Formats: sequence, structure tokens, C-alpha cells
Amino acid sequence: MRISFASTLLLASTASAFTHIHSRPTFSTRIMATSQDELKKLVGYKAVDDYVKSGMVVGLGTGSTAYYAVERVGEKLKSGELKDILAIPTSVRTKEQAESLGIPLVTLDTHSKLDVAIDGADEVDPELNLTKGGGGALFREKIVEVCADKFIVIVDESKLCDGLGPGFPIPVEIVPFCHEHTMRMIGNLPSCKGKCKPVLRLGSAANNKVDGDEPAVTDNGNYIVDLHFEEPIKDPTTMGKEIKNVVGVVEHGLFCGMSTAVIIAGSDGISVKEAK
Repeated sequence: MRISFASTLLLASTASAFTHIHSRPTFSTRIMATSQDELKKLVGYKAVDDYVKSGMVVGLGTGSTAYYAVERVGEKLKSGELKDILAIPTSVRTKEQAESLGIPLVTLDTHSKLDVAIDGADEVDPELNLTKGGGGALFREKIVEVCADKFIVIVDESKLCDGLGPGFPIPVEIVPFCHEHTMRMIGNLPSCKGKCKPVLRLGSAANNKVDGDEPAVTDNGNYIVDLHFEEPIKDPTTMGKEIKNVVGVVEHGLFCGMSTAVIIAGSDGISVKEAK
């Protein structure tokens, strides 16, 4: 794989701190950048450099890591290194960023097939299942990313976990109508009952911190319930199916079996884990 930011990287055969993932490591590099923002920039730029080619339709993710992937697409379009790119944003704020960079935008209504989508994640388990939606864009992220031939996930090593759930609440987007009823129905599911605490997100939808008194509202006009677990979820795929079957649920933040590859940045290097 080509590394365009070679001046910040020193190649080395370092082992990943996430070697228990059951997927093949593509390569590992030792990096000199150590701040979290620098790590996010490295993986964001690498994802675009390695997976985005001229003429592609690209899904643009949402969040502090995906921001740098969008930035890189804009840079390479401006320089002429990329041409004839069409992009589909997964949130209003990503749309605004892309427009400010001159990235041509389309929607799934006209382009239902994407070549690649790039996005961050709140947690990644050993099977490359994800928790997403901390930034409130889970529905738009999933509807775009499930249409991509390749879904490239970009994270720093703090997002790696042995099991989804305890480290980051599972977001569920629900319609406002009778939202308390829908929350109870989710909490009483076999995979959830007695195992999690459903909490309505308040304030801004862009984070899962309480920063207001009113329910957080997504770009789609819906509410978000965050499911707080104390123990790892044993079967996230089954849980996702149960949650999706609840009337009133729009989408959940369990992204299972969708990842093509996960690019991981840590203080000791960058590695790529590919799904089987």
C-alpha cells in the first residue's frame, strides 16, 4: 500500500496491539505522531490514499475521524490527483464540509451503488463488528455504507474492545411518537432485558453526553436511545435483528458484518485488519 504522508511515517515490522482480531493484517508501520488528532488524520488520509480512485462514488462518513478523510478527498480533488469523484455524505455537517471543499455531491436516489465508504467507529470488536452512532448519524451512515462495495473503518486504538457494549452505549434511533413506549419495548427484548439501561439522549444529537434538557433530535427529526451495558454483548447480530423488529425503531448502531477493513492508529504504529 502506498503511504503519501511518508514524511510522518517510518516503516517497521511492529505487531499490532489488536492481534486477537481474526483477520489478516495487511501491514504495520511505526509512527511518530502521538496526539489523538494526529492519529485520526493519519488513518483518515491513509484510507483515501489507499482506497479512493478517480471515477469512484464515495460514501463520506461523519465524526471527528471521518472529518480528515473528507478533508483528504477535497485536497486531492483540488490538486487534480483525483478526478470525477462523486460523494454521498452521511450527515448535514459532512455535507456542509464537503461543499466547502468543492466535493461534488449526489444522493442514493441517483446513485445506489458506491465503490467505497469511509467512516469512523465508536467501538470495534475482534470480529470487526462496530458500534456507531455516537455522533447521531447512525441511520444515514448505515443506509449509505451498506450500499458500498467496500466499507473502510478508520479508528485509533482506543476504539478496540473485546466485546461491544460496556465501553460505549449502543445508540438506537427511534421515532418521537410514543418514544417512551418504544424505549420500554427495546428494554424488554430477550437480548436486552436485565442487561442494559435504555437512556433517552438529551441535548445535542452529535454526542451522547447530557448537554441539554430536551430530547436530542437527529438530522431525520428522530430521537436517540442509548443502551448502556455492563457486560459485553454475546451476540450483537441477533440483538440488532431484535431491535430492528421493534415498531418505532428506525435503525440501531450495531454495524455487524459490514466492515471490509479497519485501519487502526496507535502510538506504536498503523495497522490494517481485513475481514475474512
